[in-house]
Amino acid sequence: MKRETQNILLILLGGALVKIAVNGDYLRYVKPAQQPWIIAGGAVMVVLGAVAVARDLLAARAKAPATDSHDSHDSHDSHDGYDHTHPARPAWLLLVPVLAVFLVAPPALGADSVIRTEARVPASAAAANAAAFPPLPAGNVVPLSVNEFVSRAGWDKAGTLDGRTVSLTGFVVHAEGRTLLARLVISCCAADAFPVTVRLTGTEAARYASDAWIQVTGQVVPGTATRANSYTPDFTAASVATVPAPKDPYEY
Repeated sequence: MKRETQNILLILLGGALVKIAVNGDYLRYVKPAQQPWIIAGGAVMVVLGAVAVARDLLAARAKAPATDSHDSHDSHDSHDGYDHTHPARPAWLLLVPVLAVFLVAPPALGADSVIRTEARVPASAAAANAAAFPPLPAGNVVPLSVNEFVSRAGWDKAGTLDGRTVSLTGFVVHAEGRTLLARLVISCCAADAFPVTVRLTGTEAARYASDAWIQVTGQVVPGTATRANSYTPDFTAASVATVPAPKDPYEY
């Protein structure tokens, strides 16, 4: 690959990193805490690429007068009628994936990842089980993350969810005849994501397509989150409504 191609790739890749860090698309791949590192890494790539381009241009200008003088004396001896240059057109194809990230960021993980990965409760839930889960706050409807809801349903022996109406937000997954509400939990980035799921009972949620984001209000069915079903509790939904996909699609 020619140096010019390498430098342009470096600038474009760095620009793509800065772009997704600024507009929030980086949340499809990593935790919010990683934003400063992405911006810094992208900026360094852009600066290095720009410096390399400037250095090559200055070097080419410095060589130009000497080359012109040399060619005027020796061109009649060196020309044999053939073009010995070798274009590096295939190398430019490497720009395609860089431009794809720059122009169209891939979507966050969704229903397909849930179907291919076994749901589970994070290890932090087991640690929390050593001490009692704190009581839920007062209120007719308590908003919870799906991660916390599943952790309480699977590990809380005090039954703090029993009889309480909660609100959950996630995306729909249809798998093996079941309608699930799911979220993906990450520790660092999308590469280590694992799903936490809730089985929605009734027919109201079943009409929504996979990957549709919904907010459901209802109550847990006690004792339904077990190791045998990957800690997927049943949830009796009293209401279901569509919501916009959140900017940050993951839970932590």
